[in-house]
Amino acid sequence: MTNIITQAQPPLKFIPPAFNPLIWKFCQQGLPLWLKFRTNITNIQAENVSLLVELYRQFQEHKIRFLMAFRHPNTDDPYCLGDLVWRQLPRVAKQQGVSLQSPTHFHFIYDRGIPLWAGKWIGWLYSQLGGTPILRGGFDRQGLRSARELFVNGRFPLAAAPEGATNGHNEIVSPLEPGISQLAFWCVEDLLKEARSEQVFIVPIGIQYYYIEEPWDAVENLLTQLEVDSGLPPLDTNTPEFKNISEESNRQRFHILYRRLIRLGNHLLTIMENFYIQFYHQKLPHTDNIDIATRLSALLDVALRVAEQYFDLQPKGSLIDRCRRLEQAGWERIYREDIKDIEALSPLERGLADRIAEEASLRMWHMRLVESFVAVTGRYVQEKQTVERFAETTLLLSDVITRIKGGNPFQRPKLGKQRVQMIVGEPISVSDRWDAYKSSRRSAIATLTKDLQTSLESMIR
Repeated sequence: MTNIITQAQPPLKFIPPAFNPLIWKFCQQGLPLWLKFRTNITNIQAENVSLLVELYRQFQEHKIRFLMAFRHPNTDDPYCLGDLVWRQLPRVAKQQGVSLQSPTHFHFIYDRGIPLWAGKWIGWLYSQLGGTPILRGGFDRQGLRSARELFVNGRFPLAAAPEGATNGHNEIVSPLEPGISQLAFWCVEDLLKEARSEQVFIVPIGIQYYYIEEPWDAVENLLTQLEVDSGLPPLDTNTPEFKNISEESNRQRFHILYRRLIRLGNHLLTIMENFYIQFYHQKLPHTDNIDIATRLSALLDVALRVAEQYFDLQPKGSLIDRCRRLEQAGWERIYREDIKDIEALSPLERGLADRIAEEASLRMWHMRLVESFVAVTGRYVQEKQTVERFAETTLLLSDVITRIKGGNPFQRPKLGKQRVQMIVGEPISVSDRWDAYKSSRRSAIATLTKDLQTSLESMIR
């Protein structure tokens, strides 16, 4: 699925949240079947659910407002959050003799781009479940207004992923976007304006995935397929470096697979470096004696510069910041706010608008490539030699190669059954930081974001 847009489109419409209890009930009842037949997940366990019970009790008694800030390593995370709130929360509340109003649910913030690649029905479903969309790349006034209103007056608590997108890693928390902290301070401000006494909290939610059985065979098969796709011959293990390793040992298997993974990574980097040097006239450092992490960083910078040069953007901020600005620039040329009626354009004007949309879509491909690779460190597997880390890195390489081939990186190979461990973290009081926010908004937002990052990182095991 290349997903290249070839025609100019009308402006993206805001999809207002419109919670429907019947749709929620259908999803709540159907979640176990969905988990069983559409995911690898066999079991979801959660710690500190009693803490979440108390938070929901206080929320329903109009004592607090809170946002659940959940880790986002995997596209299955929302299902895990649904299981936690829809099923485990009421069960634990019943065990503790706490009466919670039904339904136990949450409003949520989602990327407006999701319905563009997943289908319009997803936008409808998210709306019916009380979700509100946000455009990630710019100042989305309407999206922010909706999220702000839900935080202050929504029927349920709010949920959002402060990392902004999945990063593919169980044990790395991507740099958090400051929007969640700003939203929380706005909630305090709005409550004070209305002379309301509720306290505002951010509740960190940790999520980690573990394979039930180590899927080394599946990982090896995927690695072999990626080598074939990349034009790599089989690794020669009849060399001195493998000679003294026992034939049957797990150490030997990991060592060989790790060498294959590093070889594939180096090969892929070399191909992509040559691609940008030859066809986009970019300069990259010579690869002699340069580690993978340094080469990868330089490659991602160059890939973004290629897109930024087309959109006339300056390379400011982190890789994620640059990706978001590029996404917004592309959407502005595809979903035309400046054209009142696309259908009223002359054939000549429509042809030019379509050409701009197609070129923008093609240039955004470089940004999507970086998104697939941005969480790769070059040291992740070496630092901790677990099958989870090895599988995550191999799947990220699979995402990149699939995208280059024109396939759909969201249809990932399934390597094995998994269990999920969730942790409800200690709530972070935002109300207690209000004086600091009044003194210096930028400093208070940065401190809150840093503390949230530290909390999420502390839950990684």
